[in-house]
Amino acid sequence: QVQLVESGGGLVQAGGSLRLSCVVSGRTFGSYAMGWFRQAPGKGREFVAAISRSGGITYYADSVKGRFTISRDNAKNTVYLQMNSLKPEDTAVYYCAVTGSSPKVSVTSYDYWGQGTQVTVSS
Repeated sequence: QVQLVESGGGLVQAGGSLRLSCVVSGRTFGSYAMGWFRQAPGKGREFVAAISRSGGITYYADSVKGRFTISRDNAKNTVYLQMNSLKPEDTAVYYCAVTGSSPKVSVTSYDYWGQGTQVTVSS
């Protein structure tokens, strides 16, 4: 059974920073690419960032490029999302997810999901 547990969300003022973590259990973490997605109230789930198995390849949504950084520590079975210069429009529930051997941007390409962590950015 694959389990993903996110943490690190919270309330922050605009311009602030947060670091999200996602610990994965139940499969060989280093064999799979990972992604972060978010869902704001009344909207669909959208791609934020993805990272390859080794961490050498990363993809970002245009809306977060230059502000967010995805990384992973395969020894700790953990993927991170460092979020800087946060904006009110970044407010959403953030989810991490497991995909196949290469990073992808489509929600439907991901097999397993965490329960999400709330990020709220006040203006």
